[in-house]
Amino acid sequence: MKPKLSILIVSYNTREMTLACLRSVHEQAQSADFEIVLVDNASVDGSAGAVAAAFPQVRLLAETENHGFARANNLAAKVARGDYLLLLNPDTLVLDQALDKLVAFAEQRPEAGIWGGRTLFGDGSLNPTSCWRRPTLWSLFCRAAGLSLLFPRSEVFNPESYGGWRRDTVRHVDIVTGCLFLIRRATWERLGGFSSDFFMYGEETDLCLRARALGCRPAITPDATILHYGGASEKTRAGKVVKLFAAKIELIRRHWPVWQRGAGVFLMVLWALTRHAGYALLARLTPTVQRREEAAAWAEVWRQRRVWRAGYRSGRAAD
Repeated sequence: MKPKLSILIVSYNTREMTLACLRSVHEQAQSADFEIVLVDNASVDGSAGAVAAAFPQVRLLAETENHGFARANNLAAKVARGDYLLLLNPDTLVLDQALDKLVAFAEQRPEAGIWGGRTLFGDGSLNPTSCWRRPTLWSLFCRAAGLSLLFPRSEVFNPESYGGWRRDTVRHVDIVTGCLFLIRRATWERLGGFSSDFFMYGEETDLCLRARALGCRPAITPDATILHYGGASEKTRAGKVVKLFAAKIELIRRHWPVWQRGAGVFLMVLWALTRHAGYALLARLTPTVQRREEAAAWAEVWRQRRVWRAGYRSGRAAD
């Protein structure tokens, strides 16, 4: 019988976290009407074999190349059978029947089209990255000028993060992130899934903005809460930021008015430059190991500016 919910998980060298995530799903999902489709992106840590041994009921796609997040989820969605598709990161733990609550929320708010929940760090503190507001010229200026860092709780100066909102109320948002991302299969198929141009980061922003253009109003509920450790498959800060910046450049080119795109790219470059210069200065004034590592990471991001300025369509930022 066709399941109601298909849970899609993409793993890459996160063996123990992936196994823990799967255990939490089976412990916390009270409804038996679900399936799990897991794509392993050519992990070298034995993830695929461990999943096959511990969870033979999981539909495992053990790939021989790293497809990235977008393409791997597209592969999983093709073999999934549920009416709903739930994207779930492997570095998460499901809490307090969160998945059942998220599906119930979706059925109460069908107009949203895309649904998400609340995420916590491993220590139980708020992880605010479960949702974002769309980037704008003003939000990028606040990033470049450091206003978002100086006033993190301000919705005016930290607009992409929704300021100090604790994710503790139901709210329509611009973007639900892929760590906990529920969508109807019919909507996913209408949108054509993720754009395969994105390797990692930005794909859910692109999809949510395309969905909003069709009339969807993505929404967050605090009742669906999970732990999300974050960054488990990305080991170097510079590598993560290069991919993130490439994704943001791609989003500017796809979703911003033509007259704003040049200014948007300029602000991205300014953002990288101010962080590079600022952390270099801090490393000189307070030469701790952490400061030196931060300075080195931003120096590498600045060095690779030609790579991320090309966006993802060049394919170079995914290397």
